[in-house]
Amino acid sequence: MRIVEAGYADDVVQRLVAQVQAEYVTRYGGPDGTPVDPDEFTPAAGGTFLVGLVEDEPVACGGLRRHDPTSAEVKRMFVAAGHRGRGHAREVLAALEDAARGLGYARVILETGMAQPEAIALYESSGYHRIPGFGYYRNSPLNRCYAREL
Repeated sequence: MRIVEAGYADDVVQRLVAQVQAEYVTRYGGPDGTPVDPDEFTPAAGGTFLVGLVEDEPVACGGLRRHDPTSAEVKRMFVAAGHRGRGHAREVLAALEDAARGLGYARVILETGMAQPEAIALYESSGYHRIPGFGYYRNSPLNRCYAREL
C-alpha cells in the first residue's frame, strides 16, 4: 500500500469518509456527530490527512488534528471492507504517528467505540493505553479513549 497526503475536502477523501460514516451507522445506529473542519487537517493548523492506495485504489485513510500543543488526535481511521485483515490500518496508524512526530507532537490520542473491537485490538497492540474520555462522545458508555506517547 502506498500512503499519500490528501486534503480533507478532496473527493477521494470524502468518498472514504462517507464509507466510514456508513460503517458507524451500521455499528452505532448513526453517523459520527463530532464537529470536523477540513482546515484542521492541514499542516498550517497542525494536522494532516492520509490516504492509503492499493494499485491507485483508495482503500484506507486517517487524519490528524491538533488537540492541544503537545497532542494530535487521530480521526476517521478507516479501511474499506474488501481490504481489511491485510495490515493496512496498522500502516496508516504508523504513518499518522510519524506525521505527528514531524509536526512536533509528543503524543497521539484517539477515541473509538465498543462496537469496534478490531480497532480497540489494533490500538492496544500498537502500544496505546486507555485515558479518560474526551471529545464529543466523552460521556457515552460506548466511548473508549486511548493515547500513545511518541
